[in-house]
Amino acid sequence: MFTGIVEGIGTIEEISTKTKNRSAIQMTVNLGKNSKGLKIGQSVALNGVCLTAIKVDKSNCIFEMIEETTKKTDLGNLKVGGIVNIERSLKAGERLEGHFVLGHVDGVGIIKKILKKPKEVQVWFELPKKLSKYVVKKGSIAVDGISLTVVDIKNNLASVSLIPHTIEVTNFKTKKVGDKLNIETDILGKYILK
Repeated sequence: MFTGIVEGIGTIEEISTKTKNRSAIQMTVNLGKNSKGLKIGQSVALNGVCLTAIKVDKSNCIFEMIEETTKKTDLGNLKVGGIVNIERSLKAGERLEGHFVLGHVDGVGIIKKILKKPKEVQVWFELPKKLSKYVVKKGSIAVDGISLTVVDIKNNLASVSLIPHTIEVTNFKTKKVGDKLNIETDILGKYILK
């Protein structure tokens, strides 16, 4: 369980397909200070995708991804040197400052427009058609693991606004039109519709 409050960014150090499990890809990420106290078997959200730490060596952590993960998220498109958003799993008793985020990505969106304004940046992205029914104006959405509020929605396009702090502490400082985003819609909305 996560909240969508990104704790920092990490750098991809290595991506390897030469693993004992031929169907898995291993990704080594430098988590920096976010590796403190991390143990093998614990969960970390990278760009909003819940992954399990399989090896921890100082600030570097190795995560294993199966084909389902690389095909249904943007993690299969990442390259060495790329930047990912990091959030450690929620501890019982901590503040829930974002919204309930599971780290189970529903689909991948594509940035269509970035509007830079004096005190914010508005990002419009295309949603997979099957997700539109779960996205509502002023509702919560996790975009690359960041808990955001939907500003507007028009058909399969949705927009969010980012304050300067969010851009500075997340991978959004590197995003451009055409980039892919992991989208997790609000779990409460999914249950209500079900």
